[in-house]
Amino acid sequence: MKRVLLFLGTNLAIIVVASITLNLLGVGSFLDESGTNLNIQSLLIFCFIFGMAGSVISLLLSKKIAKWSMKVEIIDKPRNSSEEWLFRTIERQSKEAGIGMPEIGIFEAQQANAFATGSNRNKALVAVSSGMMQRFDKGEIEAVLGHEVGHVANGDMITLALIQGVVNTFVMFLARVIGFVVDRVILKNEQGLGIGYFITTIAAEIVLAILASTIVFWFSRRREFVADRDGARLGSRLGMINALQRLKAESQVPNQLPESMRAFGITGGKRSGFKALFMTHPPLEDRIAALQNMSD
Repeated sequence: MKRVLLFLGTNLAIIVVASITLNLLGVGSFLDESGTNLNIQSLLIFCFIFGMAGSVISLLLSKKIAKWSMKVEIIDKPRNSSEEWLFRTIERQSKEAGIGMPEIGIFEAQQANAFATGSNRNKALVAVSSGMMQRFDKGEIEAVLGHEVGHVANGDMITLALIQGVVNTFVMFLARVIGFVVDRVILKNEQGLGIGYFITTIAAEIVLAILASTIVFWFSRRREFVADRDGARLGSRLGMINALQRLKAESQVPNQLPESMRAFGITGGKRSGFKALFMTHPPLEDRIAALQNMSD
């Protein structure tokens, strides 16, 4: 779950900071030669360039931020039989999935969780919590690792970045159109761009970015079902089902991962109603049912 929230948080911060900086520097007025109307074509090109840039930067930073925020201990050389098994399992799964060997790490958390991230499918990071290593059996851990390797092999983070880049483009574009309308129609500013434009643009950008993130969350939920099938294939279907059932049994325990990292985890908690639109993962019950109904 943490993969998406961390990516979104970084992306939003980059876009907001960039917008404020550009506005302060007077870049991005996008008025036509008369100074009274927006140049829609120039505005759209500008928003596309900066929207995609924010997404790409978030993607490139994803692995470093994950390591830092989760205090991941990278395993370069296994120090015991447990780490040796973990190393060999991911090595085998990576070969089967057709990707390069990812970095392997363990992070301290009693909650059972795991995540994968990175901008390059051949140089990714797969990390598992100490709590999962202690309480889950090898069949369950193997399936969870296969789930995470599946995310990497499917290029989910790269696809997510492309979707987010398009979302950023339209968020920045619509925010500036709204700012222009407020400045002209409500505040009656007839020449140039007034302070109302800049304030409204920044506020609209934040609100629209949060609402538009539901598109990214929807994509994330759909990809979880695919990654579960990969976990069943690279591990075992029984192991994946048992892992999800165990996670469901432990769901009453508070999520120990930081809010900014919850899109990276194997499970994302439970929400209902409008809040369900902001879930990065489908309900565990639905994921278990999908695996049970999966054809061999």
